[in-house]
Amino acid sequence: MNQTTTVGFLGTGIMGAPMARNCASAGLDVRGWNRTPEKARALADAGVTPVDSPAEAVRGADAVVTMLTDGVAVEAVVAGDGGALAAMDDDAVWLQMSTVGIAATERLAALARERGVGYVDAPVVGTRQPAEAGELLVLGSGPEDVRDRAAPVFGAVGRATRWVGEEPGPASRLKLVFNGWLVSLIESLSETLAVSRAMGIPPEEFLEAIDGTPMNVPYAQIKGKAMAKMDFSKVAFPLRLAHKDARLVLEAAEAEGLDLPLMRTAEAQFARAEAAGHGDEDLAAVHHAVAAA
Repeated sequence: MNQTTTVGFLGTGIMGAPMARNCASAGLDVRGWNRTPEKARALADAGVTPVDSPAEAVRGADAVVTMLTDGVAVEAVVAGDGGALAAMDDDAVWLQMSTVGIAATERLAALARERGVGYVDAPVVGTRQPAEAGELLVLGSGPEDVRDRAAPVFGAVGRATRWVGEEPGPASRLKLVFNGWLVSLIESLSETLAVSRAMGIPPEEFLEAIDGTPMNVPYAQIKGKAMAKMDFSKVAFPLRLAHKDARLVLEAAEAEGLDLPLMRTAEAQFARAEAAGHGDEDLAAVHHAVAAA
């Protein structure tokens, strides 16, 4: 089995940049591309070679990582005569690590089959801080014969890899389950703190009360403190991307014949907060929508 030494990284944004840096720190030869060239150039001091096009990033690479906003963005970068897929070597493996949902995963996997390259459905669980620390959880579904080539990349960006299938799809489904729980938790926490404020109980007092009890959730403590201060400038995960993920969860649920009232409410609240101009703030900024209700 070929050993992965060269990685083409497509997408060096809030998650892709630290992932690319960690791959370079692990000794991999990393070429980085981003639609905003400055974001790729900023990684040069970390050992990532910035390039001007997706084709330049992937040509001759053992593995290609896509870490872009959504399925539309990934497809736009990889498909067509001038896209990354056409420039990839025949024995390269494509590690699709963006959160794109079920329908897009099926389309992207089909593109990989048509091109004849290995494809691993590999979204990650975690936000900016775990990405910077190389402690993401990688969810992988893909054939056994390409996993060895994926391992150096997954080992560089994550604390663990959880393989959940040999065909694309199961990993993206599990990621949507994670994200549905996360979005629901943030909306529930936001409403809880709004009620607390309305009844004259400082949000901090509620957070202190649940700390150390079975009801405590460490993530709620982190985001709850941001909501208490109404300060969402420290962005671990942008609200606009959380809103995108909420829509993907609803899309997947609808395809399975499920109605999720809580998720519909959460998606609507994230939509309100994004429309009010909070899309680039941390996802906890959904509290703006709740507090303004």
